[in-house]
Amino acid sequence: MRGSEYAELKAFVAVVERASFARAAEHLGLSPSALSQTIRQLEDRLGARLLNRTTRSVAPTAPGEHLYSRIAPLFRDMADAVAEASAAAGQTSGTLRINTLGMAARQIIAPRLGKFHRAHPDVVLDIVVDDGLSDIVAGRFDAGIRVGGRLEKDMIAVRLTSDLKMIAVASPDYLAHHGVPHAPADLHGHACINWRLQVDGVPWRWAFEKRGKRLEIAAEGPLVTNHSDIGVAAAVQGLGIAYAFDREQVDEHLAQGRLIQVLGDWSITRPGLFLYYSNRRHPSPALGAFIDSMLDREPRVSDRQLG
Repeated sequence: MRGSEYAELKAFVAVVERASFARAAEHLGLSPSALSQTIRQLEDRLGARLLNRTTRSVAPTAPGEHLYSRIAPLFRDMADAVAEASAAAGQTSGTLRINTLGMAARQIIAPRLGKFHRAHPDVVLDIVVDDGLSDIVAGRFDAGIRVGGRLEKDMIAVRLTSDLKMIAVASPDYLAHHGVPHAPADLHGHACINWRLQVDGVPWRWAFEKRGKRLEIAAEGPLVTNHSDIGVAAAVQGLGIAYAFDREQVDEHLAQGRLIQVLGDWSITRPGLFLYYSNRRHPSPALGAFIDSMLDREPRVSDRQLG
C-alpha cells in the first residue's frame, strides 16, 4: 500500500469515528478543506461514494460502512501495537474514549483527573457523560461505566464501587401539598420525575422491594429526562418525586432539608458502578492505566494486561 492510500484510509476512518470533518481534521492536524480533498481522492480511486454529507452531519454510505467495518479494526490493532511498544519503553500514550454515567464522572473520574494526567501525560482522555446507556461498541468507545445489571452483553467488567441503594426523594413543599406516599402503589397518585433510557426509549420502571415482595411501578409525571442531575434538581424545586441511585447527589439536599426521603423501607439495592469493555479487543495499555487510576491502585503488569 502506498503512503497516499494509507493516508486516505486513515482520514476516512477518522471522519467516520468522529462523524465530523471538522473534528477529524483537528485530530489529523489537517485543514477541513484538505481533509475533504483527501476523502474525494479516496472515493474517486475506489469509484464509490463512501460518505453522506449534510451541513450538520456525516455518516457512511453502505459501501462506506462495509469498508469501515473491515479496515477500522486494522487501524485499532496498529494503534494498540504502537501503544504497547511505547508502554514497554515506559510510556503510555494514545486517545482513550470513555462513555460514563454522570454520577461516575463526578464521583470517580473527576477527582482523579489530575493524578492520571500527571502519571500519563501522553494519554488524551475523551470523556462523554451519558446517562442514556448508549452502546459503547456502536459509539466506538474504548470503555463505559454503568451500574451493574445494566451492562451490555459480552463485556468484561471491573467493579469500581460497592452496591448502591436507591432513594425516593421529594421536597418538603411538594409533600406538604400532595401528601407522603406510604407504599409504591401510592405513587400512581403522585407526580413522578422519570428517567428515559436511550437504549430503548422507554421510561424506566421504578423497582421496590420489602420483605421479599418486589414491585415495579410505571411512574408518570411532569418531567422525563435521561440525566439524573435534571431529575434531582426538579425534585428540589417541587416538581415531584425522584428516584435516585446516587447517594452523594442527594445527601447534601437531604442534610439541608431541601429533600426528604420517602418509601425508605421499600428501597432496593443495585449493583455498584462497573467499568466495562468489549471482550473482542485486548485492552490497550492506556485503558489498563485508566482502570488502575480509577481504583487508586499502583499499576502492575498483570493489571495492565487484565487477564
